[in-house]
Amino acid sequence: MDPKFIRNFSIVAHIDHGKSTLADQLLLKSGTITQREFREQILDDLEIERARGITVKARSVTINWTLDGQQYELNLIDTPGHVDFHYEVSRSLAACEGALLLVDAFQGVQAQTVANAYAAISAGLEIIPVVNKIDLPVTRVEEVLEEVEQVLGLDASDALRVSAKAGLNIESVFEAIIRVIPGPKGTAEHPLKALVFDSKYDNYRGVITYIRVFEGEVRKGDKIRFMREEMVSEVLEIGQFRPNMKPCEMLGPGQVGYILTGLKELSKVTVGDTVTQFHAPAAEPLPGYQKPKQMVFCGMYPIDATDFENLREELQKLSMNDSSFSFLPETSDALGFGFRCGFLGMLHMEIVQQRLEGEQHMDLIQTAPNVTYEILTRDGNLMVIDNPQEVPDAGIIEEFREPISKVSFIVPSQHVGTIMQLCQDRRGVYRTTEYLGPNRAQIVYELPLSEIVYDMYDKLKSVTSGYGTMDYEIIGFQPADLVKMDILVKGVKVDALSTIVHRSNAERRGRALVKRLKEEITKHQFEIALQAAIGTRVIARETISALRKNVTAKCYGGDITRKRKLLEKQKEGKKRMKQFGEVEIPQKAFLSVLDTTKED
Repeated sequence: MDPKFIRNFSIVAHIDHGKSTLADQLLLKSGTITQREFREQILDDLEIERARGITVKARSVTINWTLDGQQYELNLIDTPGHVDFHYEVSRSLAACEGALLLVDAFQGVQAQTVANAYAAISAGLEIIPVVNKIDLPVTRVEEVLEEVEQVLGLDASDALRVSAKAGLNIESVFEAIIRVIPGPKGTAEHPLKALVFDSKYDNYRGVITYIRVFEGEVRKGDKIRFMREEMVSEVLEIGQFRPNMKPCEMLGPGQVGYILTGLKELSKVTVGDTVTQFHAPAAEPLPGYQKPKQMVFCGMYPIDATDFENLREELQKLSMNDSSFSFLPETSDALGFGFRCGFLGMLHMEIVQQRLEGEQHMDLIQTAPNVTYEILTRDGNLMVIDNPQEVPDAGIIEEFREPISKVSFIVPSQHVGTIMQLCQDRRGVYRTTEYLGPNRAQIVYELPLSEIVYDMYDKLKSVTSGYGTMDYEIIGFQPADLVKMDILVKGVKVDALSTIVHRSNAERRGRALVKRLKEEITKHQFEIALQAAIGTRVIARETISALRKNVTAKCYGGDITRKRKLLEKQKEGKKRMKQFGEVEIPQKAFLSVLDTTKED
């Protein structure tokens, strides 16, 4: 198809502003799907996306639309809205020439609206502002358009006003896409250059590679080369998503689709790689993407040790479909063999865990998450630590550094003081406040990442009655007075419960943690001491008393010595059990490390 009749675009917005609903309507109005096939969130394949009503994976779909007698091919690349999946958004934008910036007609510009709009602007895309949900009983369309101009610096005079749910003014969206977004550059005569913007694993067909062609053509039967991986294979099938996979003969400049090469090895396809012809290769690859940096790490262990290999396979498949997730094998004295997994944030971690438990029916124990730290040793070495077990002795540490984030909050004006107090309590450094109108303000703080990832989002939602939003980006590492806090159960260090904390918070965190562990660990036949310690210094202690069993219940009357004899025998047994008895620690106890609600 002639590239001037192709349009590649994304929909970017804050979470819950209606991206997936608008995508559904575009498919329905264009006839890509029939009313009978229509269902909400049609592009959200994953069970978890449908259950939680959020988009986790970017999806692509090809739509045909006729304007002024000419048929156009529109390629929509749907994107997630949550801050943890910002990496998926940046990948999708690299395959487009334009973006629809969707804003809720009542909520207006939110934190992720700002982040995603700036990502689209820096990618050099043509942006079309769209105000969604105009059918709500209460809207503030004019104020929202003013916010778009003030906060984002975009011209909102031609902004579209639609309701994706009710299907109002959807035709104007098609017209704007064709008239405003430029057609892709590139010619069929140049050597093939196609960007791999995603990939997924299919149990029956192997690796499905999503591509956007920038130059040249690719046909079924071509011999191709992945430039970065230096791997050669044959195109067994080529096609487009309409929205299901539909084979075709070729893809030309500007087109978006998929290729099947019969590859069965998950690690062979790298997102951001360039596909070219084997016999007439391109001189240099496309820029690709920066590798995503995992900032939150936790251990995942199978409850049944025999599931270790199954867990490895499932993690491998997940890492194929999600290149921002990583895993490495590790062992723990308390939990046996498992994996150290890296995530972009807490929601990302939660989704991976739920997918393993829900889709693959795996029984897992997950350890407390930790962020990545840097340690400068006295001999000048720089260590990158994502596991408290790797922290060396305090004597050889010159400097302990933690990751710092720049956090933007958009909140109702009456909650500004509450948010400032919340950030102050978490060692935040105030930067700016900017009022977006009479009722809303944007506050910028620099906060340690470890203070954000656990429960900052939940706290923000509760103190602002659900109206506050936040977005954050890592800006670097700063020295801090950090220590490793160990938890001892019955005198034995439980490595899976160790955490890295700020020294000023250590005693408070230690006391709260052993208290919560006391609630979670059931009573045993013997007394259990729970201790929090920094090095050799115990900073908090709780004791779980022994389970009492009335051994003299069956003695009716008779000599007192008979009762004493039974009590002495019980005492000896308890002494022996205290020495050799094993303490069972439930999964909830490992997660209680995260619960900071009882610390305040």
